[in-house]
Amino acid sequence: MDVNVTHKHASTVWLLVVVAIIGLNLRPFMTGIGPLAESLRDATGLSQQGLSMLTLIPMALMGVVAFAGPALQGKLGARLLVILALLVIAIGAILRWVTTSGGVLLLTAAIMGFGVAIIQAVFPGIIKRQFMQRSSVVMGLYSAMMMGGGALGAQLSPWVAQATGSWQIGLAWLVMPALLALFLAVKLLPMDPPRSEGKRVSITPLLRRRRTWLLMLCFGLVNGGYSSAVAWLAPAYQSLGWSAAYSGSLLAVMAIAQAVAALVLPAIACRKPDFRPWLWFTLALQLVGFAGLAFWPAAAPLLWAIVVGAGLGGCFSLTMVVALEHLKEPAQAGALAALMQGGGFLLAAMAPWIVATLYDATESYMAGWVWHVGCVAVVSVLVWQFAPKGYAQAMGVSVSAE
Repeated sequence: MDVNVTHKHASTVWLLVVVAIIGLNLRPFMTGIGPLAESLRDATGLSQQGLSMLTLIPMALMGVVAFAGPALQGKLGARLLVILALLVIAIGAILRWVTTSGGVLLLTAAIMGFGVAIIQAVFPGIIKRQFMQRSSVVMGLYSAMMMGGGALGAQLSPWVAQATGSWQIGLAWLVMPALLALFLAVKLLPMDPPRSEGKRVSITPLLRRRRTWLLMLCFGLVNGGYSSAVAWLAPAYQSLGWSAAYSGSLLAVMAIAQAVAALVLPAIACRKPDFRPWLWFTLALQLVGFAGLAFWPAAAPLLWAIVVGAGLGGCFSLTMVVALEHLKEPAQAGALAALMQGGGFLLAAMAPWIVATLYDATESYMAGWVWHVGCVAVVSVLVWQFAPKGYAQAMGVSVSAE
Protein backbone atom coordinates (compact mmCIF):
# COMPACT_ATOMS: atom_id res chain seq x y z
CA MET A 1 0.00 0.00 0.00
CA ASP A 2 2.79 2.41 0.93
CA VAL A 3 4.55 1.59 -2.33
CA ASN A 4 1.41 2.40 -4.32
CA VAL A 5 0.93 5.68 -2.48
CA THR A 6 4.58 6.61 -3.06
CA HIS A 7 4.32 5.76 -6.75
CA LYS A 8 1.13 7.83 -7.11
CA HIS A 9 2.79 10.76 -5.35
CA ALA A 10 5.85 10.54 -7.62
CA SER A 11 3.63 10.40 -10.71
CA THR A 12 1.76 13.50 -9.52
CA VAL A 13 5.01 15.38 -8.93
CA TRP A 14 6.31 14.51 -12.39
CA LEU A 15 3.01 15.53 -13.96
CA LEU A 16 3.28 18.89 -12.19
CA VAL A 17 6.76 19.22 -13.72
CA VAL A 18 5.25 18.61 -17.17
CA VAL A 19 2.58 21.25 -16.50
CA ALA A 20 5.25 23.74 -15.41
CA ILE A 21 7.66 23.18 -18.32
CA ILE A 22 4.91 23.28 -20.93
CA GLY A 23 3.58 26.51 -19.44
CA LEU A 24 7.10 27.96 -19.53
CA ASN A 25 7.14 27.67 -23.34
CA LEU A 26 3.97 29.61 -24.12
CA ARG A 27 5.10 33.25 -23.86
CA PRO A 28 8.87 33.81 -24.41
CA PHE A 29 8.50 33.89 -28.21
CA MET A 30 6.43 37.07 -27.82
CA THR A 31 8.09 38.77 -24.83
CA GLY A 32 11.51 38.59 -26.46
CA ILE A 33 10.34 40.84 -29.30
CA GLY A 34 9.82 44.13 -27.46
CA PRO A 35 13.34 44.51 -26.01
CA LEU A 36 14.81 43.80 -29.47
CA ALA A 37 12.34 46.06 -31.33
CA GLU A 38 14.98 48.56 -32.44
CA SER A 39 17.29 45.84 -33.76
CA LEU A 40 14.40 44.11 -35.55
CA ARG A 41 13.26 47.37 -37.09
CA ASP A 42 16.75 48.18 -38.38
CA ALA A 43 17.42 44.65 -39.67
CA THR A 44 14.08 43.86 -41.28
CA GLY A 45 12.60 47.26 -42.11
CA LEU A 46 9.40 46.52 -40.21
CA SER A 47 7.38 49.60 -39.27
CA GLN A 48 5.75 50.27 -35.90
CA GLN A 49 2.56 48.58 -37.05
CA GLY A 50 4.61 45.81 -38.67
CA LEU A 51 6.23 45.08 -35.33
CA SER A 52 2.78 44.97 -33.74
CA MET A 53 1.98 42.08 -36.11
CA LEU A 54 4.54 39.93 -34.26
CA THR A 55 2.13 40.00 -31.32
CA LEU A 56 -1.15 40.38 -33.20
CA ILE A 57 -0.66 37.30 -35.42
CA PRO A 58 0.02 34.76 -32.66
CA MET A 59 -2.70 36.24 -30.43
CA ALA A 60 -5.20 36.04 -33.28
CA LEU A 61 -4.21 32.43 -33.91
CA MET A 62 -4.70 31.67 -30.23
CA GLY A 63 -8.25 32.89 -30.73
CA VAL A 64 -9.06 31.14 -33.99
CA VAL A 65 -7.53 27.80 -33.05
CA ALA A 66 -9.25 27.76 -29.66
CA PHE A 67 -12.63 27.45 -31.41
CA ALA A 68 -11.39 24.33 -33.18
CA GLY A 69 -9.78 22.90 -30.05
CA PRO A 70 -12.65 20.64 -28.91
CA ALA A 71 -13.12 19.22 -32.42
CA LEU A 72 -9.39 18.58 -32.87
CA GLN A 73 -9.24 16.96 -29.46
CA GLY A 74 -12.11 14.67 -30.42
CA LYS A 75 -10.22 13.52 -33.52
CA LEU A 76 -6.60 13.31 -32.33
CA GLY A 77 -6.75 13.37 -28.54
CA ALA A 78 -5.37 15.99 -26.18
CA ARG A 79 -2.05 14.23 -25.53
CA LEU A 80 -1.08 13.91 -29.19
CA LEU A 81 -2.13 17.51 -29.88
CA VAL A 82 0.13 18.82 -27.10
CA ILE A 83 3.09 16.78 -28.38
CA LEU A 84 2.60 17.95 -31.97
CA ALA A 85 2.17 21.54 -30.83
CA LEU A 86 5.46 21.49 -28.90
CA LEU A 87 7.17 20.16 -32.03
CA VAL A 88 5.70 23.05 -34.03
CA ILE A 89 6.99 25.57 -31.47
CA ALA A 90 10.48 24.07 -31.72
CA ILE A 91 10.41 24.26 -35.53
CA GLY A 92 9.37 27.92 -35.38
CA ALA A 93 12.25 28.71 -33.02
CA ILE A 94 14.74 27.02 -35.34
CA LEU A 95 13.45 29.07 -38.27
CA ARG A 96 14.14 32.25 -36.33
CA TRP A 97 17.80 31.24 -36.26
CA VAL A 98 18.07 31.56 -40.04
CA THR A 99 15.59 34.34 -40.78
CA THR A 100 16.86 37.54 -42.41
CA SER A 101 13.62 39.27 -43.41
CA GLY A 102 10.54 40.71 -41.80
CA GLY A 103 8.32 38.38 -43.81
CA VAL A 104 10.00 35.24 -42.48
CA LEU A 105 9.96 36.66 -38.96
CA LEU A 106 6.21 37.16 -39.26
CA LEU A 107 5.92 33.57 -40.52
CA THR A 108 7.72 32.28 -37.43
CA ALA A 109 5.33 34.27 -35.25
CA ALA A 110 2.47 32.50 -37.00
CA ILE A 111 4.07 29.05 -36.67
CA MET A 112 4.90 29.39 -32.99
CA GLY A 113 1.58 31.10 -32.29
CA PHE A 114 -0.23 28.14 -33.86
CA GLY A 115 1.60 25.69 -31.62
CA VAL A 116 0.89 27.74 -28.52
CA ALA A 117 -2.75 28.11 -29.55
CA ILE A 118 -3.20 24.33 -29.74
CA ILE A 119 -1.78 23.84 -26.25
CA GLN A 120 -3.88 26.62 -24.75
CA ALA A 121 -7.01 25.15 -26.30
CA VAL A 122 -6.64 21.66 -24.84
CA PHE A 123 -4.35 21.89 -21.80
CA PRO A 124 -6.87 23.37 -19.30
CA GLY A 125 -9.08 20.32 -19.93
CA ILE A 126 -6.14 18.02 -19.19
CA ILE A 127 -5.52 19.88 -15.92
CA LYS A 128 -9.19 19.66 -14.97
CA ARG A 129 -9.16 15.90 -15.66
CA GLN A 130 -5.88 15.03 -13.93
CA PHE A 131 -6.29 17.34 -10.91
CA MET A 132 -10.05 17.38 -10.40
CA GLN A 133 -9.94 18.40 -6.72
CA ARG A 134 -7.04 20.84 -7.04
CA SER A 135 -7.56 22.18 -10.53
CA SER A 136 -7.58 25.82 -9.38
CA VAL A 137 -4.18 25.49 -7.71
CA VAL A 138 -2.64 23.63 -10.67
CA MET A 139 -4.15 26.14 -13.07
CA GLY A 140 -2.38 28.77 -10.99
CA LEU A 141 0.91 26.89 -11.44
CA TYR A 142 0.32 26.62 -15.20
CA SER A 143 -0.50 30.33 -15.47
CA ALA A 144 2.47 31.29 -13.27
CA MET A 145 4.90 29.32 -15.39
CA MET A 146 3.41 30.86 -18.52
CA MET A 147 4.08 34.32 -17.10
CA GLY A 148 7.47 33.21 -15.77
CA GLY A 149 8.36 32.09 -19.28
CA GLY A 150 7.46 35.59 -20.41
CA ALA A 151 9.94 36.99 -17.91
CA LEU A 152 12.58 34.58 -19.17
CA GLY A 153 12.05 35.66 -22.77
CA ALA A 154 12.16 39.36 -21.93
CA GLN A 155 15.36 39.01 -19.92
CA LEU A 156 17.32 36.42 -21.89
CA SER A 157 16.53 37.43 -25.46
CA PRO A 158 18.34 40.82 -25.37
CA TRP A 159 21.13 39.31 -23.26
CA VAL A 160 21.69 36.42 -25.73
CA ALA A 161 21.48 38.83 -28.67
CA GLN A 162 24.10 41.10 -27.11
CA ALA A 163 26.37 38.22 -26.11
CA THR A 164 26.27 36.59 -29.56
CA GLY A 165 25.93 39.73 -31.67
CA SER A 166 22.88 38.17 -33.37
CA TRP A 167 19.24 39.07 -32.83
CA GLN A 168 18.34 35.82 -34.59
CA ILE A 169 20.02 33.76 -31.86
CA GLY A 170 18.44 36.08 -29.31
CA LEU A 171 15.07 34.78 -30.50
CA ALA A 172 16.03 31.21 -31.48
CA TRP A 173 17.34 30.00 -28.09
CA LEU A 174 13.70 29.11 -27.31
CA VAL A 175 14.19 25.84 -29.15
CA MET A 176 15.92 24.42 -26.04
CA PRO A 177 13.01 24.67 -23.57
CA ALA A 178 10.64 23.60 -26.36
CA LEU A 179 12.59 20.38 -26.95
CA LEU A 180 12.76 19.73 -23.20
CA ALA A 181 8.99 20.11 -22.93
CA LEU A 182 8.53 17.84 -25.94
CA PHE A 183 10.67 15.11 -24.36
CA LEU A 184 8.83 15.32 -21.03
CA ALA A 185 5.41 15.32 -22.70
CA VAL A 186 6.23 12.18 -24.69
CA LYS A 187 7.54 10.41 -21.59
CA LEU A 188 5.18 11.59 -18.86
CA LEU A 189 1.93 13.05 -20.20
CA PRO A 190 -0.85 10.52 -19.42
CA MET A 191 -2.79 8.84 -22.18
CA ASP A 192 -6.26 10.18 -22.91
CA PRO A 193 -9.16 8.30 -21.28
CA PRO A 194 -11.11 6.01 -23.62
CA ARG A 195 -14.04 7.68 -25.35
CA SER A 196 -17.10 6.25 -27.02
CA GLU A 197 -16.86 6.10 -30.81
CA GLY A 198 -17.97 9.37 -32.36
CA LYS A 199 -18.63 10.99 -28.97
CA ARG A 200 -17.32 14.47 -28.44
CA VAL A 201 -18.17 17.69 -26.68
CA SER A 202 -20.29 19.96 -28.84
CA ILE A 203 -19.48 23.66 -28.63
CA THR A 204 -22.86 24.65 -30.11
CA PRO A 205 -24.77 24.65 -26.80
CA LEU A 206 -21.96 26.63 -25.22
CA LEU A 207 -22.04 29.26 -27.96
CA ARG A 208 -25.76 29.72 -27.35
CA ARG A 209 -25.07 30.80 -23.79
CA ARG A 210 -24.70 34.50 -23.03
CA ARG A 211 -22.21 33.63 -20.28
CA THR A 212 -19.77 32.16 -22.82
CA TRP A 213 -19.68 35.47 -24.70
CA LEU A 214 -19.37 37.43 -21.46
CA LEU A 215 -16.34 35.35 -20.49
CA MET A 216 -14.84 35.96 -23.93
CA LEU A 217 -15.31 39.72 -23.61
CA CYS A 218 -13.78 39.97 -20.13
CA PHE A 219 -10.89 37.68 -21.01
CA GLY A 220 -10.20 39.60 -24.22
CA LEU A 221 -10.24 43.08 -22.71
CA VAL A 222 -7.90 42.05 -19.89
CA ASN A 223 -5.48 40.11 -22.09
CA GLY A 224 -5.41 43.01 -24.51
CA GLY A 225 -3.56 44.81 -21.72
CA TYR A 226 -1.09 41.95 -21.58
CA SER A 227 -0.50 41.85 -25.33
CA SER A 228 0.03 45.62 -25.44
CA ALA A 229 2.44 45.52 -22.51
CA VAL A 230 4.40 42.69 -24.14
CA ALA A 231 4.61 44.59 -27.42
CA TRP A 232 5.14 48.17 -26.24
CA LEU A 233 6.34 48.41 -22.62
CA ALA A 234 10.01 48.03 -23.58
CA PRO A 235 9.79 50.31 -26.67
CA ALA A 236 7.91 52.91 -24.58
CA TYR A 237 10.82 53.16 -22.18
CA GLN A 238 13.37 52.97 -24.98
CA SER A 239 11.69 56.12 -26.32
CA LEU A 240 12.55 57.69 -22.94
CA GLY A 241 16.21 56.79 -23.39
CA TRP A 242 16.37 53.32 -21.83
CA SER A 243 18.59 50.65 -23.41
CA ALA A 244 17.28 47.37 -24.80
CA ALA A 245 18.70 45.44 -21.84
CA TYR A 246 17.18 47.73 -19.21
CA SER A 247 13.81 47.93 -20.90
CA GLY A 248 13.86 44.13 -21.24
CA SER A 249 14.54 43.88 -17.52
CA LEU A 250 11.50 46.06 -16.86
CA LEU A 251 9.37 43.73 -18.96
CA ALA A 252 10.86 40.77 -17.09
CA VAL A 253 9.95 42.37 -13.75
CA MET A 254 6.38 42.77 -15.00
CA ALA A 255 6.28 39.12 -16.06
CA ILE A 256 7.68 37.94 -12.72
CA ALA A 257 4.97 39.90 -10.92
CA GLN A 258 2.46 38.22 -13.22
CA ALA A 259 3.83 34.79 -12.39
CA VAL A 260 3.74 35.35 -8.64
CA ALA A 261 0.18 36.68 -8.72
CA ALA A 262 -0.97 33.92 -11.09
CA LEU A 263 0.38 31.30 -8.67
CA VAL A 264 -0.61 32.81 -5.34
CA LEU A 265 -4.01 34.37 -5.92
CA PRO A 266 -5.90 31.23 -7.09
CA ALA A 267 -4.51 29.31 -4.10
CA ILE A 268 -5.86 31.99 -1.77
CA ALA A 269 -9.09 32.66 -3.62
CA CYS A 270 -10.12 28.99 -3.86
CA ARG A 271 -10.91 28.95 -0.13
CA LYS A 272 -14.25 30.54 -1.02
CA PRO A 273 -16.40 29.86 -4.11
CA ASP A 274 -16.85 33.54 -4.99
CA PHE A 275 -13.80 34.80 -6.91
CA ARG A 276 -15.19 38.27 -7.62
CA PRO A 277 -13.50 40.16 -4.74
CA TRP A 278 -10.11 38.89 -5.93
CA LEU A 279 -10.92 39.69 -9.55
CA TRP A 280 -11.77 43.27 -8.53
CA PHE A 281 -8.49 43.44 -6.61
CA THR A 282 -6.51 42.45 -9.73
CA LEU A 283 -8.46 44.92 -11.84
CA ALA A 284 -7.70 47.71 -9.36
CA LEU A 285 -4.00 46.87 -9.69
CA GLN A 286 -4.25 47.12 -13.47
CA LEU A 287 -6.05 50.45 -13.20
CA VAL A 288 -3.27 51.90 -11.06
CA GLY A 289 -0.51 50.41 -13.22
CA PHE A 290 -1.82 51.58 -16.59
CA ALA A 291 -2.63 55.02 -15.20
CA GLY A 292 0.94 55.27 -13.92
CA LEU A 293 2.36 54.25 -17.30
CA ALA A 294 0.12 56.82 -19.02
CA PHE A 295 0.59 59.88 -16.83
CA TRP A 296 3.76 59.38 -14.75
CA PRO A 297 5.94 56.86 -16.66
CA ALA A 298 9.26 58.18 -15.34
CA ALA A 299 8.11 58.57 -11.73
CA ALA A 300 8.16 54.89 -10.71
CA PRO A 301 8.75 52.52 -13.66
CA LEU A 302 9.40 49.45 -11.51
CA LEU A 303 6.30 50.09 -9.43
CA TRP A 304 4.07 50.45 -12.49
CA ALA A 305 5.54 47.28 -14.01
CA ILE A 306 5.02 45.28 -10.81
CA VAL A 307 1.51 46.56 -10.19
CA VAL A 308 0.24 46.10 -13.73
CA GLY A 309 1.97 42.72 -13.97
CA ALA A 310 0.42 41.43 -10.75
CA GLY A 311 -2.99 42.64 -11.89
CA LEU A 312 -2.71 41.01 -15.32
CA GLY A 313 -1.29 37.71 -14.07
CA GLY A 314 -3.75 37.32 -11.22
CA CYS A 315 -6.71 38.22 -13.41
CA PHE A 316 -5.63 35.76 -16.12
CA SER A 317 -5.40 32.76 -13.81
CA LEU A 318 -8.53 33.65 -11.82
CA THR A 319 -10.58 34.07 -15.00
CA MET A 320 -9.37 30.68 -16.24
CA VAL A 321 -10.44 29.12 -12.92
CA VAL A 322 -13.83 30.86 -13.06
CA ALA A 323 -14.43 29.44 -16.54
CA LEU A 324 -13.51 25.92 -15.43
CA GLU A 325 -15.74 26.21 -12.34
CA HIS A 326 -18.82 26.88 -14.47
CA LEU A 327 -19.03 23.21 -15.50
CA LYS A 328 -18.11 20.11 -13.50
CA GLU A 329 -17.41 17.65 -16.33
CA PRO A 330 -13.74 18.10 -17.41
CA ALA A 331 -14.32 17.91 -21.18
CA GLN A 332 -17.15 20.45 -21.03
CA ALA A 333 -15.20 22.75 -18.72
CA GLY A 334 -12.17 22.52 -21.01
CA ALA A 335 -14.33 23.33 -24.03
CA LEU A 336 -15.73 26.41 -22.28
CA ALA A 337 -12.22 27.56 -21.34
CA ALA A 338 -11.12 27.01 -24.94
CA LEU A 339 -14.01 29.09 -26.29
CA MET A 340 -13.33 31.84 -23.77
CA GLN A 341 -9.74 31.95 -24.95
CA GLY A 342 -10.89 31.81 -28.59
CA GLY A 343 -13.01 34.93 -28.52
CA GLY A 344 -10.82 36.55 -25.90
CA PHE A 345 -7.55 36.23 -27.76
CA LEU A 346 -9.14 37.50 -30.97
CA LEU A 347 -10.04 40.67 -29.07
CA ALA A 348 -6.67 40.81 -27.32
CA ALA A 349 -4.84 40.47 -30.64
CA MET A 350 -6.11 43.87 -31.74
CA ALA A 351 -4.76 45.73 -28.72
CA PRO A 352 -1.09 46.10 -29.83
CA TRP A 353 -2.27 47.37 -33.22
CA ILE A 354 -4.61 49.87 -31.53
CA VAL A 355 -1.76 51.14 -29.36
CA ALA A 356 0.51 51.40 -32.43
CA THR A 357 -2.18 53.35 -34.30
CA LEU A 358 -2.67 55.71 -31.36
CA TYR A 359 1.10 56.15 -31.18
CA ASP A 360 1.30 57.06 -34.85
CA ALA A 361 -1.50 59.61 -34.35
CA THR A 362 -0.16 61.18 -31.15
CA GLU A 363 3.57 60.29 -31.16
CA SER A 364 3.09 59.10 -27.59
CA TYR A 365 2.26 55.83 -25.83
CA MET A 366 0.05 57.66 -23.32
CA ALA A 367 -3.14 57.31 -25.37
CA GLY A 368 -2.64 53.55 -25.62
CA TRP A 369 -2.25 53.12 -21.88
CA VAL A 370 -5.33 55.31 -21.27
CA TRP A 371 -7.24 53.02 -23.67
CA HIS A 372 -6.44 50.10 -21.36
CA VAL A 373 -7.56 52.07 -18.30
CA GLY A 374 -10.95 52.28 -20.00
CA CYS A 375 -10.95 48.54 -20.80
CA VAL A 376 -10.24 47.71 -17.16
CA ALA A 377 -13.12 49.92 -16.04
CA VAL A 378 -15.52 48.06 -18.36
CA VAL A 379 -14.42 44.63 -17.08
CA SER A 380 -14.77 45.81 -13.48
CA VAL A 381 -18.49 46.34 -14.12
CA LEU A 382 -19.00 43.07 -16.05
CA VAL A 383 -17.33 40.90 -13.38
CA TRP A 384 -20.29 41.56 -11.09
CA GLN A 385 -22.20 38.85 -12.99
CA PHE A 386 -19.77 36.06 -12.04
CA ALA A 387 -21.59 35.02 -8.87
CA PRO A 388 -20.98 31.27 -8.29
CA LYS A 389 -24.60 30.57 -7.39
CA GLY A 390 -25.49 31.60 -10.93
CA TYR A 391 -23.05 29.30 -12.77
CA ALA A 392 -25.54 26.48 -13.38
CA GLN A 393 -28.30 28.79 -14.55
CA ALA A 394 -25.92 30.74 -16.77
CA MET A 395 -24.72 27.60 -18.56
CA GLY A 396 -28.05 25.74 -18.60
CA VAL A 397 -28.70 22.17 -17.56
CA SER A 398 -28.89 21.03 -21.20
CA VAL A 399 -25.17 21.58 -21.92
CA SER A 400 -23.84 18.06 -22.46
CA ALA A 401 -21.59 15.84 -24.52
CA GLU A 402 -23.10 14.52 -27.64
